Amino acid sequence: MNKLNWTQSLRCFRSFHFFVLSLTIFNQNLLFMGLVRYVFLTLLSISLFPSCKEKPKEPVSVPEGVSKNEAQKIKVIFDTDANNELDDQHAMAYMLFNGDVFDIRGITVNATYNGGGIQGHYDEAERVLQLSNLKDSIPLLKGANGNFDEISDSFDPYNYDGQEGVDFILEETKKDSTIIVAVGKLTNIALALKKDPSFAERTKIVWLGSNYPEPGEYNQDNDTISMNYVLNSKIPFEMVTVRYGKPSGTDAVAVTQTEVNSRMPGLGPKAKTPITGRHGGTFGNFGDYSISLFEHIHYHTDPPSRPLFDMVALAILKDSSWGEQKSIPAPVLINNKWIERPQNDREITVWENFDKEKVLADFYETMENPTLVSATQ
Repeated sequence: MNKLNWTQSLRCFRSFHFFVLSLTIFNQNLLFMGLVRYVFLTLLSISLFPSCKEKPKEPVSVPEGVSKNEAQKIKVIFDTDANNELDDQHAMAYMLFNGDVFDIRGITVNATYNGGGIQGHYDEAERVLQLSNLKDSIPLLKGANGNFDEISDSFDPYNYDGQEGVDFILEETKKDSTIIVAVGKLTNIALALKKDPSFAERTKIVWLGSNYPEPGEYNQDNDTISMNYVLNSKIPFEMVTVRYGKPSGTDAVAVTQTEVNSRMPGLGPKAKTPITGRHGGTFGNFGDYSISLFEHIHYHTDPPSRPLFDMVALAILKDSSWGEQKSIPAPVLINNKWIERPQNDREITVWENFDKEKVLADFYETMENPTLVSATQ
């Protein structure tokens, strides 16, 4: 019996003591019987009086309609240029098939130059959602078509390029602790910071981009000004490096076309409504669509292979041991050259040296045994 329950019992004992004692005095000729009554009734009071019983512990509760497992998942908004190359689509599928890990609050798209206008990026993201039977179940919104410099030059917070996606990011991060995983240019993130600086205090950004400490890289070069704007803000920022041709970046986490043709056929859930692919053809699961994407891509290696850059940014959230991280004073890119700022109090995290074998093993395991994320709309 714990201390609280013993105190309650003692209080009941004292209260009933007066009652029992009066009975024993009243029956002076039966002192022995009175004593027996006293002991018996005292024990009976302790066991029967509601206030003396040990109260059962209240079960730990979570908000109504939310399971304990749901509450423990990583809440993510995925910001993507989905129509560029093929790694965005594979990252999306990996994320959507990891329903025991991720809680996807929404997907926003932005336009980079190889993927065409914003509608093309929206359409490609929608295809992956449809193959996952999650179209209209996960919010999908259009972000910026243009770059930060041209949008912010005459910025109207009530009417601007990318408003639908950016406003969604701002409002969704007010509700709960949500991470933004950005795998394209950083325009949507910079616009969110410009419209609402308090955005920096309620989330963090995990960005797939940059060859740091060397110049160049597609996402970075699509909107360098937005990247510098984010680096100069206070928002927690993690850079998942690309590093073309280096073993230390996500460029090393590559799969061959032969491997994809062998391992991906038929993988993923069966789509209730098949899609027409970006390059034509009809597909009823993501595995078959993956093969088509690898058939219609340029290769620069022998044997032909392509890195799954964007997927790695999600994999390290799932298991941080699959990469190495270090903190550095936030640099800035000027005239295509990184300028180190060792006196800068603002630090960022740099990810590098990824465990290719474990990341890809988990990717294929996820494709073979998908657990779909929960609908959020």
